Amino acid sequence: MTDTAIHLTGFIIIVAALGIGAQWLAWRFRLPAILLLSFAGLAAGPWLGLINPGEQLGAMLNPLVGLMVAIILFEGGMNLKFHELKEAGPGVMRLGTAGVAITWLLGSLAAHFVGDLSWPVAVLLGAIIVITGPTVIIPMLRQARLKQRPASLLKWEGIINDPIGALLAVLVFEYYFFYLGSGAAVFQVLSGLATAIAVAIGLGVGGGYLLGKAFSRDDVPEFLKAPAMLASALLCYGLANLAQHEAGLLATTLLGMTMGNMQLRSIEELRRIKEYVSILLVSGIFVILMANLDPQILTLLDWRSAVLLALIIFAVRPVSVLLSTIGLGMDWRERVLLAWIAPRGVVAVTVAGVFASSMSEQGYYGADLLLPLIVSLVLLTVVLHGSTIGWLSRRLGLAAASQNGILIVGASNWSTDLAIQLKEMNIPVLIADSSWYNLSQARLSGIRTHYGEILSEHAEISLELNDMGFLLATTANDAYNAFVCSRFAPEFGRNQVFQLPMHIAAEEHEKKSIKLANCGVIVFEPTVTKEELERRHYHKWKFKKSHFTKTYTFENYLQIESADALPLMLLRSGGAILFHSEQSPLKPEEDDVLLSYVPPSSDQQGS
Repeated sequence: MTDTAIHLTGFIIIVAALGIGAQWLAWRFRLPAILLLSFAGLAAGPWLGLINPGEQLGAMLNPLVGLMVAIILFEGGMNLKFHELKEAGPGVMRLGTAGVAITWLLGSLAAHFVGDLSWPVAVLLGAIIVITGPTVIIPMLRQARLKQRPASLLKWEGIINDPIGALLAVLVFEYYFFYLGSGAAVFQVLSGLATAIAVAIGLGVGGGYLLGKAFSRDDVPEFLKAPAMLASALLCYGLANLAQHEAGLLATTLLGMTMGNMQLRSIEELRRIKEYVSILLVSGIFVILMANLDPQILTLLDWRSAVLLALIIFAVRPVSVLLSTIGLGMDWRERVLLAWIAPRGVVAVTVAGVFASSMSEQGYYGADLLLPLIVSLVLLTVVLHGSTIGWLSRRLGLAAASQNGILIVGASNWSTDLAIQLKEMNIPVLIADSSWYNLSQARLSGIRTHYGEILSEHAEISLELNDMGFLLATTANDAYNAFVCSRFAPEFGRNQVFQLPMHIAAEEHEKKSIKLANCGVIVFEPTVTKEELERRHYHKWKFKKSHFTKTYTFENYLQIESADALPLMLLRSGGAILFHSEQSPLKPEEDDVLLSYVPPSSDQQGS
């Protein structure tokens, strides 16, 4: 193996390890992932010198980043559901048209009159700041757990504006670099725009439709569907870029949108695979981007640059959002959140890096400031918006203050009584069932309910799960419970989806013969099935809350309580929730509250 191969192998290993390590730390300590990814890249590159993407990848750097961004946009497009446009459509349309135009105009004016850039460079910078990349906003949304409407607006805007901003920057560059002075300059630029849009629609929409139909007819076997989608996204990106530079980003976005809305049978599995790939690529891109940063370029900035950056963040974006959303009837809180959250990402830096040197060679004044301005804007918005989106969205009431709610799937006498107890403990609870009659007692008790099939597209549209952190499947159908847990495991976490013990497993408990890899965590005791819980409910068993203190400990509880008492869950003093299971028995401490199910003879005894 050559030294180059060894260095390249080490580079890939370091990038992957740092990227996923930063993602894990962000999840573990509830920190914005983008911040940790940025710091990891800076530490590995400029600070410690472990990697140098510019040297180790050389001419491959920009094409590789372009391919990675294309795949990320394709995955993002797959997650853009047309049904979200029923509520968010007008806002998305305004942000993608009037919002883009206002941002471009105000950004260009600020860059010229405040930043002291020449008009060509100022107009190019105005086009680049339109880009609010999904490489940044999607990880932020995943962590902030916003309500559906504001999350849809930010997600759609980020994914759509990424290729739009890149295309605008290309057209501005071509106008000044190739066509300026030509009598037909404007016509040539508009012709290039029309070509890009036509090619993107043809390859993205047309190619996505044909590939989706091939999947529906089973012309492609299951094991090849995910690789075929990935290869198609890369092919679509490459072909579109041959027709018009940066048209590939728009084409891959449309390809993902088309396939994501065709209701393919295996689309959820394919979307999940693409999400895993996208997380790895987003992590890698940010590590590479920050590691490739030359701190010296930031020394080119002066006080004018600082004022310009402040205007872009604190004035251009808010004014653009507030003006473009006039008359839409949007909640003022959503407008405030949109006005503040506009992080820039890797596409903006890539576009600036590609065009800055060429414009500088042509002698355009201020071209040498283009890249450091955009890099600084990315760093500032990542830090400011990444660290405040959760706090601000909670203060505005657009995200849950906590995520310890419990989604109960399956309404019955027992599960409804459980929900009432949870509500009394100030734990958010939601019961879902496809039977209106089964939900009647829950509705009368003031419990949040969802009527309909929990696995349906309707549920995906209407369910607000931003305050839910756990799922408990309690239907009489073991296989259905397992399927529900498997479906929601990626959203809640594999260890936070639970189901009642399975009937066959209960009968064969001693043999340990039943293992279902995709089922939820089996809660309570192995023999306590749905029917057993209903039987106990019929025999007047009651829920009991036991608050532990210095004088009333868990040992006292065990001495006083009936041996038949069934521990259910524990509410820690800090708000954390733990479910009882055979593998993880509860161990209450001082100030904890234990919810248990007890026979009628013991529900009056002290706690």
